[in-house]
Amino acid sequence: MQPLTSAEKEAVTKLKSNLPDILKNAQVPENYALWTVPLDKDSTDDRLNVLLVKFLRARDMDLVKATKMLTDTLIWRKSFKADDLLDESFDDSLFSTVGYLYKTDKENRPVCYNFYGDIDQSKVFADPDKFIRWRVQLMEKCVQHIDFVHVDSMIVVHDYKGASMFGRTANAKAATKEIIKIMQDNYPEVLAVKFFVNVPWWGSTIFKLIRPLLSEATVKKFVVCSNDELYSSLTKFIPEENLPEVYRSLAPKKASTERNVNEQEKPKKKEAEVVEVLADSPDAPEPAIATVEIDEPISPITPTAPTTAPTTTTTTTTTDATSTDTTPTAPTTTDTTTTDTTHTTTAPTTTDTTTTTADTTTTTTDTTTTTTDITTTTN
Repeated sequence: MQPLTSAEKEAVTKLKSNLPDILKNAQVPENYALWTVPLDKDSTDDRLNVLLVKFLRARDMDLVKATKMLTDTLIWRKSFKADDLLDESFDDSLFSTVGYLYKTDKENRPVCYNFYGDIDQSKVFADPDKFIRWRVQLMEKCVQHIDFVHVDSMIVVHDYKGASMFGRTANAKAATKEIIKIMQDNYPEVLAVKFFVNVPWWGSTIFKLIRPLLSEATVKKFVVCSNDELYSSLTKFIPEENLPEVYRSLAPKKASTERNVNEQEKPKKKEAEVVEVLADSPDAPEPAIATVEIDEPISPITPTAPTTAPTTTTTTTTTDATSTDTTPTAPTTTDTTTTDTTHTTTAPTTTDTTTTTADTTTTTTDTTTTTTDITTTTN
């Protein structure tokens, strides 16, 4: 709740001193209470200060205009019999789907919902005066939830889903215009935010028509929501659990947190397994087949710098997917020179070599290199 400034406190004191004349001019009892708050100039009730400053703020802190506004409000309430509205009964089958009070927002402010789209206007507005009295009664019910201590305003939601550009009857237009005037003149500064939801494409035209009837302070409190923003806009002010089902059902579906076994728990493959898969591919080149038996280890070749531990390489030849030992037919003694980037070593090596060409033989090399399996995590 917005606290009073020093200037506002001073203005409230002056307006409070005018209360006896205001009550007299409005021809209401001296002990009259507006929304359960006694209009007593000697009152020390903080609620009265909050109530009076609303009339001042609505008239830009002009004491004369605020005095007139409060006087006119009391005159209207007397002639309209607003204080008797809570005891009146209306046809629920006719108005219950047009508007209702439902729970509170995050600041415990009452929330009032109004539906002007998918309704039978010929029935709802058949008697404009009855509709106006019902609508003012709904407003009075909302104000009952304003204590002028912790809560001093309310949230209003106007839903135009299903509204027709040409469906507004003359009675509907007249009643709507009158309601706007009543709310502006007699319920100052009780509106915190007004949402316009499911507004059709022509809604902006309607807004332009009624905008001259509204104060700038009121217009600043308006929020027009597109369909995509409806749920997120409402839940900025209203907890999801406090929304009517018609809006709560619009909550975006939560992303699944279950792990995808096929993608996230797939075991990492060794390089050898990857080679086998590639070899089975119809686009894979036919490998050259060689069988080598090594009698003496060959010094490892390091491309850049000597390693601390030599890598042992084992070569296995597989034919027709079955391991085959090939017996050398012509052993050859060869002197082999192996060159390292840091030193040169010449060592006689006896190598038995048999080269066989077979289109079903695959050479698989098991090395210390592994293939990283990239997994995708779904948020």
